Amino acid sequence: MSTTTETSQSAAATPAAAPAAAPRVRRPRPQVMSVTPAAAERVKALIDGRGKPTAGIRIGVRTKGCSGMSYTLEFADAQQPMDEVVETGGVKLLIDPKASLFLIGTEMDYVEEKLKSGFVFTNPNEKGRCGCGESFHV
Repeated sequence: MSTTTETSQSAAATPAAAPAAAPRVRRPRPQVMSVTPAAAERVKALIDGRGKPTAGIRIGVRTKGCSGMSYTLEFADAQQPMDEVVETGGVKLLIDPKASLFLIGTEMDYVEEKLKSGFVFTNPNEKGRCGCGESFHV
C-alpha cells in the first residue's frame, strides 16, 4: 500500500506539461496611405510620359508655406532601403521615412476642376491649413 501512496504523491508533485504556446499571429500592417483610382491613373500617366525608367513616385513632407509643412512629389529613379512602399492601382508610391508619421491614414486623390487640377491630400492628422491650401500643420 505504501507504493500506491508514493506513486500518487510523486505524480501530484510533478507539474503537468504546459501546452505549447501557439505562434503569435501578427495582423497585416496597414498601408501608410491610400490612393484613389483617379490619382493612380494620373501617376501612371506621369511615369509613362517621363520617358525613362522610374521606380515610382516619392512622396514626402518638407517645411514650407505659411502653415508650416507642404507635401512633395518627385520621380524616384530607385527605391531607398528605408522607403515605405505603397503599391495600388498599378503604381508604386515610395514614402519618405521622415514623412511616414505625418502621412498615416492619408488619402491621395487627383482632382480636375475648371480652373485648376492637381493632387489633393486628405490627411486626418492635419490640425489646420493655410488660406491658399499650399501648406498644413499637425
